[in-house]
Amino acid sequence: MRPAPGTRNLQSPLESTRHSSAAAFASTYPAVREPRQGTYSIVAFDPETGATGVAVQSHWFSVGTLVTWAEAGVGAVATQANVDVSYGPEGIARLRAGEMAPEALAALTAADEFAAVRQVAIVDARGNVAAHTGAECMRFAGQTVGAHHSCQANMMAGPAVWPAMSAAFEATGGGLTERLLAALDAGEAAGGDIRGRQSAAILVVPGSGKPWETIVELRVEDHPEPLVELRRLVAMHDAYVVAGEGDELAGENRHDEAAAKYLEAYERAPDAIELEFWAGLALIRRGETDAGLAHLRATIAANAGWRELLDLLEPHTSPIAAEARRLLDA
Repeated sequence: MRPAPGTRNLQSPLESTRHSSAAAFASTYPAVREPRQGTYSIVAFDPETGATGVAVQSHWFSVGTLVTWAEAGVGAVATQANVDVSYGPEGIARLRAGEMAPEALAALTAADEFAAVRQVAIVDARGNVAAHTGAECMRFAGQTVGAHHSCQANMMAGPAVWPAMSAAFEATGGGLTERLLAALDAGEAAGGDIRGRQSAAILVVPGSGKPWETIVELRVEDHPEPLVELRRLVAMHDAYVVAGEGDELAGENRHDEAAAKYLEAYERAPDAIELEFWAGLALIRRGETDAGLAHLRATIAANAGWRELLDLLEPHTSPIAAEARRLLDA
């Protein structure tokens, strides 16, 4: 049995078919706190890249801090329902030690006195998948295990949620991040959490790398439309990845190529003032002076600190900065 301090509860007594009240639930499961919340999630493996990932949405504050776990080259875990957070790090540790997903999950649930109220899914870095929906998880609850993925949900508005997620994941093209987001969208469209929505998260890790390396790790802690906000953050993240590629090129004195990256980044996230600033400099470097100055003036109008930064830029960092200053002061 795991100690009670590791237990957090993500279900509501309103939907229990076996317990008429939180008091009745507590009398049956004394080491489990009052149930609170329902959740739907997906774990998946990308056979083309070796990446693994997990994504979740729930009507619960900061659900990503509890449910989503993953490590580069190891795998991913979703732990939910009356969540025992320790399933996350312990599941990852078992995968890291060489166990496959089914073996790791079987060991975890066998050691858990309260497995009947847990919902857990694990995917390993070889694409093996395992899932568990305890018999006491609140309706509607269930799981769909498909090729290289598992979708699971509890306390849903109806039983179509997890099959819809799986179908969307299988039908969606693109990278693993996009496919995970499509699954969440499908779960919401099929009814989602019976109480609505509040937070969401996504964590995708590469097929190899340092334990802390991620492809994307984002959380929406509290929002009326968490999936909409999560997609906005993913788009922003992708734009900053491109901008980071520009920084690397600039560090190699490949400033024309860097300028192209800064412009691409700004096109991906045109509301990001940081990216607009560097796009303005890139346009001036390309000879599009008027457009570049317009972007620089817009960023400086939003925050005068951008002009101060422009004054601090050295030629090795931005060879066009001196020209931009001259043009602004003309």
